Amino acid sequence: MTESILHQDIPSVEASRLERIRRLVWKMAIATLILMAIGSATRVMNAGLACPDWPLCYGQLVPTQQMNLQVFLEWFHRLDASAIGIGAIALTGLSWWDRQFLPRWLPWAASFALFLIVFQGILGGLTVTELLRFDIVTAHLGTALIFFITLLAIAASLTPLPSHGSSGKILPAIALTAAILVYLQSLLGGLVGSQWALHQCFSYSELCAVMNSHIIGVVPATLATVSVVFVAWRNQSLLPIIKQLAWLAGILLLVQIGLGIATFYLHLQVEPLTVAHHTVGASLVGCLVVLTVFSLKIGNREQGIGNREQGTGNREQGIGNREQGTGNKDGRSKFPVFLFILNFDTPRIISGLTQHLYW
Repeated sequence: MTESILHQDIPSVEASRLERIRRLVWKMAIATLILMAIGSATRVMNAGLACPDWPLCYGQLVPTQQMNLQVFLEWFHRLDASAIGIGAIALTGLSWWDRQFLPRWLPWAASFALFLIVFQGILGGLTVTELLRFDIVTAHLGTALIFFITLLAIAASLTPLPSHGSSGKILPAIALTAAILVYLQSLLGGLVGSQWALHQCFSYSELCAVMNSHIIGVVPATLATVSVVFVAWRNQSLLPIIKQLAWLAGILLLVQIGLGIATFYLHLQVEPLTVAHHTVGASLVGCLVVLTVFSLKIGNREQGIGNREQGTGNREQGIGNREQGTGNKDGRSKFPVFLFILNFDTPRIISGLTQHLYW
């Protein structure tokens, strides 16, 4: 009885530890999306240098005397980043402390996320000390997106999925391709914003190549995302959550294109549109990443079921081979000695190999 109670407690402890980690990661992912939106607002409102020092702001934790909209944006951006950093430390500590109850890959993934947030903090400091140098600002955005993607991949991997439904054979590859293309397109957008390429091109005919590269990059990212939606629409046996994510990706794509056109024709003069354009782009990347991970999870589960069925078939074949070998032994006594020798070797060797390989 004691053993049965222990065997019931171990799965419950494992599930509770896993659930705690999963909820923490999802909350960190949402906070990271908000952080990127605030960072975008800080950039378009020219508030990147509102706090002239780092990591404090005017030498204070809370610069009450200097507080205005620009200072608040930069200060709150740093505050949110600090909270996420503390969450990353907690995630890494919990993952290693409870590693015997968690998947083996989780502590390493959490450690990678902690490395990214530390590196992101260093880049954040350099954006201030280097006076918003465009390559550092773009790297700051790219690292934030990778950190966001890492959190979503961890959270999606830990999220249980229904046992019914499939993922399709080509959907994971298409979704992963779309996620990569949208990520690269986001980097190009960050490069356009950090160099003010739109203003430079329209006003002075400079940096037009940077702006045009972002415009051309819309095509492959759009085609890949539309392909995800099309494949999901055609597959009737698809898991409902995957199909819903595909439709959400399509909606986000339409909104993102509309916001991009509006910001282009308004020359980035409407700050909320620019912030929304950046935030929706990050959301689209995240949606495609979660869809990819869910599809891979279902695909691996289907492959595991197929392997088990194949193993069952192989075991049945091994049983048949052994029964055939038994029948051959029964009939060998009726043959002359040389036929007995020929009859002995081949079926028995095959039966023995079959038994060794499949049992």
